Amino acid sequence: MSDGASAGLSVRVATSLSAIPAGAWNACANPHALLDALSASGDADAATDRDNPFVSHEFLMALEESGCTGRRSGWSPAYLLVEDEMGQLLAAAPSFLKSHSQGEYVFDHGWADAYERAGGRYYPKLQVAAPFTPATGPRLLVADGPRAAEARAALIAGLEALRSQTQASSVHVTFAQEPDVAALEQAGYLERNDLQFHWQNEAFADYDDFLATLASRKRKALKRERREALSAGITVEALSGRDLTEGVWDDFFAFYEDTGSRKWGRPYLNRAFFSRVGAAMGERIVLMMAKRAGRYIAGAINFRGANTLYGRNWGCIEDHPFLHFEVCYHQAIDYAIAHGLARVEAGAQGEHKLARGYRPVITRSLHHIADPGLRRPVAAYLTQERAQIAAVQAALMAELPFRKTGASDG
Repeated sequence: MSDGASAGLSVRVATSLSAIPAGAWNACANPHALLDALSASGDADAATDRDNPFVSHEFLMALEESGCTGRRSGWSPAYLLVEDEMGQLLAAAPSFLKSHSQGEYVFDHGWADAYERAGGRYYPKLQVAAPFTPATGPRLLVADGPRAAEARAALIAGLEALRSQTQASSVHVTFAQEPDVAALEQAGYLERNDLQFHWQNEAFADYDDFLATLASRKRKALKRERREALSAGITVEALSGRDLTEGVWDDFFAFYEDTGSRKWGRPYLNRAFFSRVGAAMGERIVLMMAKRAGRYIAGAINFRGANTLYGRNWGCIEDHPFLHFEVCYHQAIDYAIAHGLARVEAGAQGEHKLARGYRPVITRSLHHIADPGLRRPVAAYLTQERAQIAAVQAALMAELPFRKTGASDG
């Protein structure tokens, strides 16, 4: 396809990441100019959202090779590529044609139902995302260079051309960050907001140093919670790299499958994915595994960026009070402090994270809907929803467990 390409640039679609060299894709996914701009922005959230593992060639390839993405899963790869006259990759988008709205964490089922009741066809839709991963990161992947702005514009135009050619109803760019948000809004996309809970490292020396920032009652509650979580003789190990043996993955998958089956009916990720992602990027994985009586009983998988620990999936085969909080949230804080990471992202939703020192943060997604008959009511709804999300964030900020400035710490 060439629609929307600037003079000298070409836009095409690849249906498999295997056709794209890892180095070329990753140079677009995490260009140095973007990392420098984010770090210099002064925005705590943006500055730590660097070297995102979920748009890396390795992560997306593990999903594809394991069959978690692909036609049978309803996530058909349609990677959009922008190349120069010499065939050099300048920009890319992790884009998928979707036949459903599962695994996205930005819920548009209501839009689909309303459109189809009115006689429209909502699916397929074009999704630009890190599949099954509610983590903010780059979505319009643009390599460093003098033609970066031109390549980004060609990528946005290419998304609309691809939507038209595939007769998709819409384009959805979920969990986006700047400068993608600004570029997509300028192109007429509608912004949608939601809330997550992220922990910020204020150069803490250790967990006790972090606890000292909490109100006395909250601090005592968390100390008690951590003691009780491990009171049954449970220990927690942080495993990475060579520690991620097939036996460990067998145990973790049993936890994940049990919890995923109860939450979603069918887990999104299969056993093969964990083997492949562990082999491809094991040094960027931190698997927190809880052990009791000589065997693993629970675990949570995290991925590392340059400055961020991203909490993803959890599961267990034994229920113990507060163990979920210990393995997913407290251990992640311990790890981030010990390794000098600036932030922990604890995944989607969960106001219970607030009491553990995680702050409410607004996430952003962008949506282009072709039919004006659907676009108008969605735009009106999103205006109201953004105001509601902002109000909820403000209310939650007032409930943070931290000591008030100048307050007694009795």
